[in-house]
Amino acid sequence: MLRENEGDMSGKGKKLQLLRSITKSDAANKTSILVDASKYIKELKDKVEEATTVASAADSSSSGSGSAVAATQVSVSSVDMDNNSSNSSSRRGFRINVSMARSRAGLLVSVLEALEDLGIDVLDADVSCADDTAFRLEALGSGQGQGQQQAASGSVDEQKVRQAVLQAINKCINDDDE
Repeated sequence: MLRENEGDMSGKGKKLQLLRSITKSDAANKTSILVDASKYIKELKDKVEEATTVASAADSSSSGSGSAVAATQVSVSSVDMDNNSSNSSSRRGFRINVSMARSRAGLLVSVLEALEDLGIDVLDADVSCADDTAFRLEALGSGQGQGQQQAASGSVDEQKVRQAVLQAINKCINDDDE
């Protein structure tokens, strides 16, 4: 009976080690490995959702615009807006990067309106866009606008900002095709 339990523990240990290696976890104890695995699963779900969004945007648009959506890269990361990170009530913001192979008329306005709808004020931006050339936007935004309470409460996160930007791009591309 004791040997069965030892074999069972060895099997669980091997499974934990496998889970640890798959998730690239540095954790040593079971609970931390499982927390890391949970985070990893969330990242995978976000990637699947992103791929689904891009794929559905490509399917819903014509062949010319579908390739434009597929060539779109959008990344959003949270940033601490205050220099004093020890402050527990520090303001959070977002760094938004958008890159497309070809710009569209109204694309910049569409993206900025999407950010405004989320209550995000653009504090700094570097933009390169002209019709039929590449589009690039690097922006720093803070939840100081009309939706400040929504942004401050944490209900606006990186994924929501990213989805809003992708939807604005898709809408602009679809409007341009009509």
